Amino acid sequence: MRTHYCGQVTEAQLDSTVELCGWAHRRRDHGGVIFIDLRDREGLVQVVFDPDREETFATAERVRNEYVLRVTGTVRRRPEGTENPNMTTGQVEVLGHELEIVNAARTPPFQLDDEDVGEDVRLRYRYVDLRRPRMLERIRARARVTRILRRFLDDNGFLDIETPMLTRATPEGARDYLVPSRIHRGAFYALPQSPQLFKQLLMMSGMDRYYQITRCFRDEDLRADRQPEFTQLDIETSFMDEEGIMVLSEAMIRELFREELGVQLPDPFPRMTYADAVRRFGVDRPDLRIPLELVEVADLVADTEFKVFSGPARDPRGRVAALRLPGGGELTRKEIDDYTAFVGRYGAKGLAYIKVVDPERGVEGLQSPIVKFLGEAAARAILERTGAEAGDLIFFGADRAGIVNEALGALRVRLGHDRGLRAEGWQPLWVVDFPMFEYDETDQRLYALHHPFTAPRETAPEALEQATDPETILSRAYDMVINGSEIGGGSVRIHQPDLQLRILAMLGIGEAEAREKFGFLLEALNYGAPPHGGLAFGLDRLVMLMTGAGSIRDVMAFPKTQTASCLLTEAPAQVDDAQLRELGLRLRGAS
Repeated sequence: MRTHYCGQVTEAQLDSTVELCGWAHRRRDHGGVIFIDLRDREGLVQVVFDPDREETFATAERVRNEYVLRVTGTVRRRPEGTENPNMTTGQVEVLGHELEIVNAARTPPFQLDDEDVGEDVRLRYRYVDLRRPRMLERIRARARVTRILRRFLDDNGFLDIETPMLTRATPEGARDYLVPSRIHRGAFYALPQSPQLFKQLLMMSGMDRYYQITRCFRDEDLRADRQPEFTQLDIETSFMDEEGIMVLSEAMIRELFREELGVQLPDPFPRMTYADAVRRFGVDRPDLRIPLELVEVADLVADTEFKVFSGPARDPRGRVAALRLPGGGELTRKEIDDYTAFVGRYGAKGLAYIKVVDPERGVEGLQSPIVKFLGEAAARAILERTGAEAGDLIFFGADRAGIVNEALGALRVRLGHDRGLRAEGWQPLWVVDFPMFEYDETDQRLYALHHPFTAPRETAPEALEQATDPETILSRAYDMVINGSEIGGGSVRIHQPDLQLRILAMLGIGEAEAREKFGFLLEALNYGAPPHGGLAFGLDRLVMLMTGAGSIRDVMAFPKTQTASCLLTEAPAQVDDAQLRELGLRLRGAS
């Protein structure tokens, strides 16, 4: 139906006849001459209709925004002074000879150039929203990103292999989406949280190098960078240690940024241990563009009269940390109160602070309600350790370590944005030496920090048994972070059946339960499992980062809302009783 895309009509087609199809982006009537900006996925071109062709002109008069049109015309130069250098097609226009209204359209629910449309409206009419140039470019960027990643992996000997979508429910850290079986009454499939076990089985099958761009499903609380269904670039290799996997993955991401953005990322990426990241930045995915850092001061305040500080300072699971804000002394009380409310979202009970007026005068040169409780020695020690100068402000966090880290880590990022401290550019980072386990105070038990198939640094049985604190055992896991976002994470896996059982036992999963839930994996480990490892990149988050979108919803064609619903299709929805009966199900409370 067309010879060219609209956005590809240039001076190369001068004086030639073209056939175009697209949407009426804008219609203008200038004293008897009608201009229509015709739009398709490649861009806009201006089409001119004059009264000399009466029938065509009459049709053009009926056109409204978003009508679907087919145009035949001749390409000519725009009159001098009317060129548009901001458009690829801005030097030319099409003189319309024939015009067909393929389909009329209602007035759109919003204008395509309106940037203040509410997200609910955009998601309800997503097919209109996706026509907007910004959204279209993000979807195109996503396609280019996947093409570059596939090419790199294909060129490096990886095989693109699909894994099942209907599988067995296994504990991987989040709730499963369950699918009832019609054939096997009372039994359920689970949608995969990741292809973790299947990609390990592929290594045991001798596939050596596997990748897959795959959908994953997790029934968990949602936020801007989390969806119930999302896409991973999943990678697994055999006979390669973490160093080899990290070097290969790093090269892939460098190639991606170079081709897509024209950006040269550092070679190699810097590395930081998990312990250092949490100690200095409060999180294991620090944004290195922000120069602020947390400083440990528990030892300086443990013996003070200020119980808000001394209590956590003496608690083995507590932490007292300081965050120095250069020039922060100019913050108003209202601004400090706003930051106090902000950290409250992360469990902090308050936000102590000190304004540094004259550090040479010790306590006398400080302004804060807490100064009188600290004492001269503690105050001077805090100033020295934080490097605070006149005009600075020091924020404090004192509570359980997890709360302090999360609250001050988030405050650090907020201050970096609010105070214009964030540098431009890209700051990649590998975070390594993750703990194997983390202790959940609510459940009073250990959980795997990554997943239960991650290999420990020490594999000797006696080393695991003799560890007085399981939380000190390190794993062979690694995360790639860019600008404060974790874009990928992985590990070397356990490939010995005895070690896998031992790790599961440390997580409170006995052998009987382990064989019930992971029997197929444990059995496969007995049939010649090679050393293997890999990682998974969050494709949605990676594209969000590269396109500057504020949410992964803006780089997905048809996302869900933060309540896991689809406003376009009104899913999830009730199903009728006949469907439920086929599955052997009945809603509780229903007759």
